[in-house]
Amino acid sequence: MNATIFIVIPILTLLMFELGLNLKLQDFKLFKDRPKPVLAGLIGQIVVLPALAWLIGWALHLEPVFLIGFVLIACCPGGSSSNVFSMLAKGDVALSVSLTACSSIITLFTVPLILEWVTTAASSTVDVHLPVGNLVVQNIVLMLVPIIVGIAVRKKWESAAEKIHKVLSKIAFPALIFLATVFFIKNREAIIANFGQLGLSITVLILLAMASGVVLSRSLRLNTQERRTIVIEIGMQNAAQAITIASSPLVFGDDKYAIPAIIYALMMNVILIIYVAVVKNR
Repeated sequence: MNATIFIVIPILTLLMFELGLNLKLQDFKLFKDRPKPVLAGLIGQIVVLPALAWLIGWALHLEPVFLIGFVLIACCPGGSSSNVFSMLAKGDVALSVSLTACSSIITLFTVPLILEWVTTAASSTVDVHLPVGNLVVQNIVLMLVPIIVGIAVRKKWESAAEKIHKVLSKIAFPALIFLATVFFIKNREAIIANFGQLGLSITVLILLAMASGVVLSRSLRLNTQERRTIVIEIGMQNAAQAITIASSPLVFGDDKYAIPAIIYALMMNVILIIYVAVVKNR
């Protein structure tokens, strides 16, 4: 068994529990009160981003294993770090939290569907099989359950949950960077050899995703705060989940599928830090 899975699983579980601690049941009800910004964010994340990944991967002739990993990171939900970036960009933090919550639940089921289609399309050139049932069960155990536990802890012990959240929120980003670093060191030769093509593909994907956020926001006439949040949410995905799916012995069990997510974690933070700096100066 891949030893790194014992690093990946605790980190993903910790991130999902921390997300749950930050959620309230009303975060899932924002769609009822403000449907347009929530709809824009979910369409961008769940529909536009995976479609862009497939088209970019096809156009740049990515190796089938990398193409699958590339689409995998694109169809994952937004990460909890997006809430922090939205706050720094003076965006709509309540919208960011709601989108992260909704996308984390919806993608439990859309990720297997999209990946099944992608692996079927790629199976003519590479021998790969996606155990859909295993992936659904793994998503529920490692993502849904920790989120629900976090929500329950917050509801029953709100003051304690706030203290725990303050500690975990400071650990979340370093934990993701540590995870990416571990995988980078282990797979450095393959990453370096393919960084040019994958780095270009991922940079184009993030920039087009953010541009699509602007287009969706303007077409729905969202305000400046909502627009900034939509751009960040569509451009920032949960790399830890993608790495977990790629390396899990229940799913792909191969770190090579995680390489796009590792590079994405790096490029995503660099590009969004620049974006935050630009919008704050405005």
